[in-house]
Amino acid sequence: MLSVGLRKPATKARGLFTLLGPAFVAAIAYVDPGNVAANLTSGAKYGYLLVWVLVIANVMAMLIQYQSAKLGVVTGNSLPELLGARLRTGNRRAFWVQAELVAVATDLAEVVGGAIALNLLFGLPLPLAGLIVGIVSMAMLAVQNRRSQRTFEYLIMFLLLLITIGFLAGLLVRPPEPAGVFSGLLPRFQGTDTVLLAAGMLGATVMPHAIYLHSALARDRHVHARRSPAVLASVVKATRWDVVGALALAGLVNIGMLLLAASTLHGFDGVVATDSIEGAHAAIVGSLGPVIGVVFAVGLLASGLASTSVGCYAGATIMGGLLKVRIPLLTRRVVSLIPALALLSFGVDPTQALVISQVALSFGIPFALIPLLRLTGNATVMGKYRDGPALRIAAVVCVALVIALNAVLLYLTFTGRG
Repeated sequence: MLSVGLRKPATKARGLFTLLGPAFVAAIAYVDPGNVAANLTSGAKYGYLLVWVLVIANVMAMLIQYQSAKLGVVTGNSLPELLGARLRTGNRRAFWVQAELVAVATDLAEVVGGAIALNLLFGLPLPLAGLIVGIVSMAMLAVQNRRSQRTFEYLIMFLLLLITIGFLAGLLVRPPEPAGVFSGLLPRFQGTDTVLLAAGMLGATVMPHAIYLHSALARDRHVHARRSPAVLASVVKATRWDVVGALALAGLVNIGMLLLAASTLHGFDGVVATDSIEGAHAAIVGSLGPVIGVVFAVGLLASGLASTSVGCYAGATIMGGLLKVRIPLLTRRVVSLIPALALLSFGVDPTQALVISQVALSFGIPFALIPLLRLTGNATVMGKYRDGPALRIAAVVCVALVIALNAVLLYLTFTGRG
């Protein structure tokens, strides 16, 4: 009797586990090389000052990704598909243009980040390293095409584990100062540059392409969800746990990166760590030793490989939903690789390009968020899963914060103040 009593909860737990996965794929977007550049730059230049930005951004990310996943599960359609069905032709194409620019900016950051990692590990020239990142990402996308989404999810989860170890290992050697961490939770800025960094960190943490993609991942993973009200309810509940677990891990990695930079790179005299990821890596090696330096570079490489595969997947989802045009993932991978390889070949500062790409993403967030919130608040679309008043208010606050931060950034940049 005792064994029977224990079997049911265990079976229920296994059933819940089998429903997890899509959020961990989407979460890769939150630990991509753009995050590395923005977070390391913030911690190296300003210490613990902008910890609060990451905390707020991660809470926002949990809310937003849950909304996107819930939309896909309940409706059986992705966000781009729902928008494509509602927008007129001209508006639909214009919306696709801005969404595609966001996807290109994302892919640029991810390929460049992976190329930097290969350069740090093996001394490869950046253009060649970028090409290798592109080829490996093609192989990863082939796994998704030829095997199954579940296999692709397992692969991404493994890379997420490498990312976590790579970016947090240094904290075991050089823990952050508790007083500094607590002081960083107080919202404040120190001039225009900190607003620019905050916008970049927000753009790197609340990713527009992940908002579009997550609805498609949840839809494809839970095609059975709408068979009955009971099944749908259980899948929506599992989706909530999926998002909380995945985004909590991504948030831990992001905050850990900033804390590592604040405790190890801030005020470092041997290398100008604030100028580049390469400089930050050299400072980490000089301060924490070559082993931690290698682990960090491996984490960066895993970040680039995983995120560029997910980013390409997102771009295909956006195009398919808005333009009703579907091209093979591998073909898209080849085309979207060109801008990143061109940037690496022309000698543009890769770290600065990463930070600017994340600022561009920040400006794309409202275009994804506002339609998402209108749809999840629509009873005709969502039925009984329509957002309640508290959730709608929280979501509106998120959108307002993003728009306000971007407005302040524009004002300070063009007036030269701060």
